[in-house]
Amino acid sequence: MQKVTLNNGVEMPILGFGVYQIEDIELCEESVYNALMEGYRLIDTAAGYENEEAVGRAIKRSGVPREEIFVTTKLWIQDAGYESAKKAFETSLKKLQLDYLDLYLIHMPFGDVHGSWRAMEELFHQGKIRAIGVSNFLNDRLMDLIVHHEIVPAVNQVETHVFTQQVENAQFMMDFDVQIESWGPLAEGKNNIFKNELLVSIAEKHQKTVAQVALRWLIQRGVVVIPKSVHKERIIENFDIFNFELSRGDMEKIATLDTKKSLILSLHDPEEVERLSNMKF
Repeated sequence: MQKVTLNNGVEMPILGFGVYQIEDIELCEESVYNALMEGYRLIDTAAGYENEEAVGRAIKRSGVPREEIFVTTKLWIQDAGYESAKKAFETSLKKLQLDYLDLYLIHMPFGDVHGSWRAMEELFHQGKIRAIGVSNFLNDRLMDLIVHHEIVPAVNQVETHVFTQQVENAQFMMDFDVQIESWGPLAEGKNNIFKNELLVSIAEKHQKTVAQVALRWLIQRGVVVIPKSVHKERIIENFDIFNFELSRGDMEKIATLDTKKSLILSLHDPEEVERLSNMKF
């Protein structure tokens, strides 16, 4: 497994397995178990997904040594703040049946993120979290956190795929040694991605699928990816991306697909911010 090294020296697999929108608890457990059996070693969940317990059971059931698995979960908006973040962290840890987390992220840049970050810094110094980071932070919010705190976020998980490529934002993160991680690496199927003529032609050339090409394009850019699937054959397919390489020409052609805007979640929309902030779990 190819890995990236975070700004505190911790190594993180560049390919992982996400569980967003896997609401069926038994299906979630089985999917994570299948992913671990296939060789995935990065598992990404969140308090807001309401499936941390299923992830924990799958990890325990797999028999894979704990130190080999990189586990990420996230702090939801309702738990933002110094004291509430500490309580939420302990709740997540208990649900996951773990003694520590590899990565803990602030899920959204709303509410008392500064209080949350202070709590997370303390948990990091106590050895309960190996790395701390954020999700869905635009550059101004990321800079606000960086300049006001001791620890620079190790990761920023943002919507990144062939149609929303985050080129400028990725460069900003690189400049401050923040690892970019993609959620929605297959664009959640939008823009008819799996039948896109350019991607289909590149996939046929390499005797791969469009999904494999889209994921390979991201990891060749140094982006961590966490594709999700509940289908075992897709879980296997998404893992099989380390035995081919896209050419410079392939990479440049795919770069032309960038719409330079979000297709899935716009954090610039006040109504969307209100909706997310009012969600309770």
